Amino acid sequence: MPKIIIDGKDFEVEENLSIIQACEVSGVEIPRFCYHEKLSVAGNCRMCLVDIEDARGMSPKPVASCAMQVSDGLKIHTKTQRVKKAREGVMEFLLINHPLDCPICDQGGECDLQDQSVAYGLGGSRYEQNKRSVENKDMGPFIKTEMNRCIHCTRCVRFSTEVSGSDEIGAIGRGRDMEITTYLDIAVKSELSGNVIDLCPVGALTSKPYAFSARPWELKQTESIDVMDAVGSNIRIDTKGNKVMRVLPRNNDEVNEEWISDKTRFFWDGLSLQRIDKPYLRENGKLRQVSWKKAIDVASDKLLNTNPKKIASITGDLVSIESIYSIKKLMDSIKSPNTECRQDGSKINGGREKWLFNSKLSGIDVSDGCLLIGTNPRIEAALINSRIVRKSKEKNYSIGLLGNKSELNYNYDYLGDDPSIIYDLIDNKSPFCEKLSEMNKPIMIIGQGALKGDEGEDYLNLCIELANNYNFLKNDWNGFNVLHTAASRPGAMEIGFLPKERGKDLDQIIDGYKKGDISTLFLLGADEIEISEKTDCFVIYQGHHGDKGANIADLILPSPSFNEQNGLFINTEGRIQESIRATFPIGEAKEDWEIISLISKKMGLENIDNSFEDLRSSLFQSFPHLADIDMCLSGEKLPEKIERKDIKQHVFKNSLNNFWLSNSITRSSRLMCERNNISVKTTAGD
Repeated sequence: MPKIIIDGKDFEVEENLSIIQACEVSGVEIPRFCYHEKLSVAGNCRMCLVDIEDARGMSPKPVASCAMQVSDGLKIHTKTQRVKKAREGVMEFLLINHPLDCPICDQGGECDLQDQSVAYGLGGSRYEQNKRSVENKDMGPFIKTEMNRCIHCTRCVRFSTEVSGSDEIGAIGRGRDMEITTYLDIAVKSELSGNVIDLCPVGALTSKPYAFSARPWELKQTESIDVMDAVGSNIRIDTKGNKVMRVLPRNNDEVNEEWISDKTRFFWDGLSLQRIDKPYLRENGKLRQVSWKKAIDVASDKLLNTNPKKIASITGDLVSIESIYSIKKLMDSIKSPNTECRQDGSKINGGREKWLFNSKLSGIDVSDGCLLIGTNPRIEAALINSRIVRKSKEKNYSIGLLGNKSELNYNYDYLGDDPSIIYDLIDNKSPFCEKLSEMNKPIMIIGQGALKGDEGEDYLNLCIELANNYNFLKNDWNGFNVLHTAASRPGAMEIGFLPKERGKDLDQIIDGYKKGDISTLFLLGADEIEISEKTDCFVIYQGHHGDKGANIADLILPSPSFNEQNGLFINTEGRIQESIRATFPIGEAKEDWEIISLISKKMGLENIDNSFEDLRSSLFQSFPHLADIDMCLSGEKLPEKIERKDIKQHVFKNSLNNFWLSNSITRSSRLMCERNNISVKTTAGD
């Protein structure tokens, strides 16, 4: 490890670090604008200038610390008079054309330019000529532009190319005439576009929905996790009073790094729209408001006086483990075998090894090839897709797609949409097999779209057979990955909210609902089931938005959304995460556990939880490992041999048809609807 000297102090750092990185790990601050550790080095701003000294003596001029690697014996000077003068000069040049609008800038209080001008600026300006003026750009409904503030750091350009894989933001002109713009002045279409707002070190790119709504110091910050997909992105929810004002990413290199999708960033307006805030009961075909006492009486009466075999429960995609556990206890108490969490109809079950992202999300970064089966990661998990984008730029990194053809933002070998092609891959008869054989650490990503239908489980077993035939499974590597799209699914699978012996799965429950074999259906936040018509079946819907589930309900029980109650989730890689309450429930809504506890108490059942702490204690007693937050669960070794079953009618189905309107919250969001309309128009135009 190289030994270096920074401002007269000795340090030992890792090899291949740049000077700015070495200073950072050594606790020495170096100002920067264009440098970002997740992006390529540009060396545009020159704010990170330092003096260096080696065996040949002092450098003739300050060097850009972001573009210079450390070497053994290197002396780095960050506080010399020459460095101070250079930084002041750079700052003076940057501020020459910068407008004097800090008081009304949404970046105020969070602006790198403000902070560094105070710390390293000259304190005045000698510029007396006219300032440059640049027209603002229309980048869509999410990104507000004030291009006069732009300092040409090109972070947004590099992010667009290297992380989002969209190449939608670029630069035209040179020097003073340089401008950051979009291709042909169209809206940015990337699912990750909002991250350029965080990347911008000045106020050139800010959040359009958040504009002029609050100042950063007015907001209460709550660290939580995202439930818009199953990635489990670490987020910060900023609130003012009881209203969510914005959602920002938190850094976690193992999960979302420091990015979030646009759906995660901008869904927040949907939290206050189309909300259910009071209990409702359907009488004479119409819903009318009732008291909580009446609602609990009706729910308990229906559950008590119905044959348990004719009672079914389905949980939704945004429900915490505690909520699922509470209804599981209720269904177990009345001995109903019809419990289901797979509301998309996928046939995954068995040990964790068969339904987890076994390589972990960070495993993508060390893989040397990828096979996608029945998935479109761009819309199912945009952040996983961004990791694939980054890997796709490496030489000899091959990507194959078996399934419905998708508009992915990287090159791939399309193998076809016939599920039976997997036999050619297993038997080494496909042209792509040669590439698979050359991979040492490949990953296989199986989407829920490959696992739907009666033969879904059989197809999963074929995927396991394929994994065993190549290097997906080795002693030191497990590249067999199932990608979930529902945040609640892995947690529900973990605690066993699946059909019991002789119990009905989703398709059978829906069929029973239509034919009268199911008399009472309890939907816990389930809004993605394909039921539109009303039957004689009594439907209890417990949730927070007036969406698909509420439309067919006979009894509606208002509950909080994920940001209004604490809860545990497990993401697609098996990581246990905790969602923290940022706001309080609206109207007369009660927490999920409390509603189910009231129903259980009215029914005279035992083992009732009197508080959320009691529920958690009971959960941890049954599943002790869930108490270990941020731990990643792992499964057993996948079987080496599985009896092959011929698939005859299996077809690939889209797991997610619409990225922007994927759940009840996003469908209620004006921002998501506006963004979806842009996508639809763009697709039609293409």
